[in-house]
Amino acid sequence: MARGAAARDRRDALRLPRAVRPGGTIGIAAPAGAVDPDRLAAGEASLRSAGFEVRRREDLVARHGHLAGDDARRAAELTELVSDPSVDAIVCARGGYGSHRIMARLDAALFRRAAKPLVGYSDVTTLLLWQRRCAGLVGIHGPMLERESGMDPEGLVALVGILTGSGRRPHVLEGVMGEGGRAEGPIVGGNLATLVASLGTPWEIETEGSILVFEDVGERPYRIDRMLQQLLAAGKLEGLRGVGVGHLVDCEPAKQGYPSALDVILEVVSTLGVPVVAGLPTGHATPNLPWPFGVRATLDAREATLEILDPMVG
Repeated sequence: MARGAAARDRRDALRLPRAVRPGGTIGIAAPAGAVDPDRLAAGEASLRSAGFEVRRREDLVARHGHLAGDDARRAAELTELVSDPSVDAIVCARGGYGSHRIMARLDAALFRRAAKPLVGYSDVTTLLLWQRRCAGLVGIHGPMLERESGMDPEGLVALVGILTGSGRRPHVLEGVMGEGGRAEGPIVGGNLATLVASLGTPWEIETEGSILVFEDVGERPYRIDRMLQQLLAAGKLEGLRGVGVGHLVDCEPAKQGYPSALDVILEVVSTLGVPVVAGLPTGHATPNLPWPFGVRATLDAREATLEILDPMVG
């Protein structure tokens, strides 16, 4: 079977991760940037306060340049957590950069068989894209263990609800403004720069018939425009059903009077003829509310909401 046909089969048979039992064990992975021990400890305390056991390798705080240890260490750590039957879910410690470097070392079939919730955002967008495209598995775009004071309470409560299947239904993310009408489709997206970096890879983002949700940090508006133009030229904005915009942190223009990040986004999106909701609480700010990568949702521009329609764990 050709690689493209195989990818379509896995996508069509998209699998939900297994729900986490109360008091279950969360494994911590560091697939990307080097981890600050104090922030890690604060995040672990947050997970324990939510009733989970926590497990991690001692060398998670290793450093190889700007990375959390070399590629072999980071890939082995993630593989061990996926393989370990006593670990119920995996939460990434932080993003930064580095997930892209270990993808060829990961076994998609192993991830699919284990069907464990994998949680992260930012650079972990790469892993979420890869799981959906290559393993046919839903991941969770959500908070990590990267903040000085631990995981933000609102994001943690929502994450616990998703992991255990006990969360409030419907699961709704509320934005601050919307334009257009209402759309339904599977949610895809994540960090905008990382989405663009997926082009030309085996885990390249698939957007047709989907709601694209993205966020970013530290990118000037002209760079955001350039990334959107690249997605447009690559055909990734064709066939979209809607667009959701999350936190845009430190994305101000360099000079007064220049367009804002949201200005350039709306200029591009307005040509697509689809609903758009901005100010969704996802990304590099608080709250960073979780959402399931690949699950069907409704984007309602009139209410400025993104509502999850399907179960998020199995």
